Amino acid sequence: MTEKPYGVDPPSLRRPLGVVDGVAIAASSTAATTSIGIGLGVTAGVVGLHLPAIMLLAFLPFLGIAGAFSRLNRVEPNAGNGYVWVGRSLSPWLGFLVGWVSIVATVAFLAYTTAVTGSAMIQLAGEAGLHRVAGLALDPGSTAQTTVVGIGVLVAVTLTAVTGVRTAARLQSGLLVFEYVVLLGFCGYGIVTGPHPFSLSWFDPFAIPSATALAQGLLLSVFCYWGFEAAFTVNEEVRDPRDASRAGTITLVTMLGLFLFGSVAFQRVLSEEELAGHGAQGLAFLGNRLADQPLAALPLVALMFSAVASPQAGVIPTARGMFAMSRDRTLGPVWSRVSTRYGTPATGTLLIGAPAVAVAGLALVIPRLADMIMATVNAVGIVVALSYGLIALAAAARFRGLLREDWRVGVRAVVLPALSACALLGLGGCLAWSFYSSADHFEVSADNGWFLLLAPAVMIVSGFGAAAWAKWVRKSAYFTTGRGTDADAPHVPATLN
Repeated sequence: MTEKPYGVDPPSLRRPLGVVDGVAIAASSTAATTSIGIGLGVTAGVVGLHLPAIMLLAFLPFLGIAGAFSRLNRVEPNAGNGYVWVGRSLSPWLGFLVGWVSIVATVAFLAYTTAVTGSAMIQLAGEAGLHRVAGLALDPGSTAQTTVVGIGVLVAVTLTAVTGVRTAARLQSGLLVFEYVVLLGFCGYGIVTGPHPFSLSWFDPFAIPSATALAQGLLLSVFCYWGFEAAFTVNEEVRDPRDASRAGTITLVTMLGLFLFGSVAFQRVLSEEELAGHGAQGLAFLGNRLADQPLAALPLVALMFSAVASPQAGVIPTARGMFAMSRDRTLGPVWSRVSTRYGTPATGTLLIGAPAVAVAGLALVIPRLADMIMATVNAVGIVVALSYGLIALAAAARFRGLLREDWRVGVRAVVLPALSACALLGLGGCLAWSFYSSADHFEVSADNGWFLLLAPAVMIVSGFGAAAWAKWVRKSAYFTTGRGTDADAPHVPATLN
């Protein structure tokens, strides 16, 4: 693949993205079908029959986070987004940490979706009557089998992502239409016909069993909403930076509606024991409850499409974030090279898949898929809460002068992001402490608090180590100024596709 330094405009830069493209990328990255099909069951195991309450409660800080992203994006659109914004308004060290944890969290997410994709495909094979291959009994709950199958899919979607955002957006738009039609159809039918009576207590957060369950449920919900900001990572590739803001906001509100709709449907159809007991296969179990084959397989196909689309949607924004860090010389030059054929950071996109495959392999130490999912979601949830919190604080610091000019604008631009930051940082801190205090020894198990705390701790500590390398070895000017390379600078093209 022919490449060149990212300083010469590729010929494909003449086709900027629109709001619909941004929504497709952000919605695929959020992966509502996967979150509903798997995340609801996992979350129900923590909060019981209060899924609507926890999803609604988790949405509230995201209002402030979305506002912070939108306002910062309008004044400084940059593919590095939080990495640049936090570095300029708070500290270059914290800014680098935001960029770094976004990278490592995405790698962990790709490993997670690798297993989810494999599980969906093995479940679908079982529905088609294929239960054994070369004498091996297929098990959708086996981390080993699901990882092997999922890695093949991850390689394929990474190669597709190399061809550009527009190609990926078109593919994901088609997959999303099918997913949402199936999801809305089955969930709507479940709400109407489900045997369990509707209860307003489902929306009561005070009925959640304990404060620890509330904190962990909120963090699991944060993981479900995570990904809406993917629209902002292509903010140098849209016609207008406001299109990225619109796409992110539309995606976030849409996710709230889908999560509430899906959680009510699940609780109308399934008991609490069924929800918690079929977490990794929740959507397939719902489909079998509501329809006979072959219609019952449609939710499983939708889950597979969502699981296939989300790794690609994860690769795209991460490659662009690493590109932004590379052009600031906080990462190596390989991440800011662009293919002359596709006009994308092709090598960087391909290289992201390599550590994801390695992490997916490490997940094999947790033999049960449900346990692996819980461990990954908790780890990613803590670092995502940290990243969102710092970005919201950056917005509050940057626009604090608006409080003196117009208090109503100041409340939206400063107070709401600050409150959201406090909520998410406090949430992550409380959960980290609960993990630490829940065990007195280390054990490789999804039930061991020290093990659950190890992954986010490694992500954060390695970030400061990489920052030190960038400052004193690469001697990046970013750590002096806190500013990222201007996306509109003459030597940097305005878009990647």
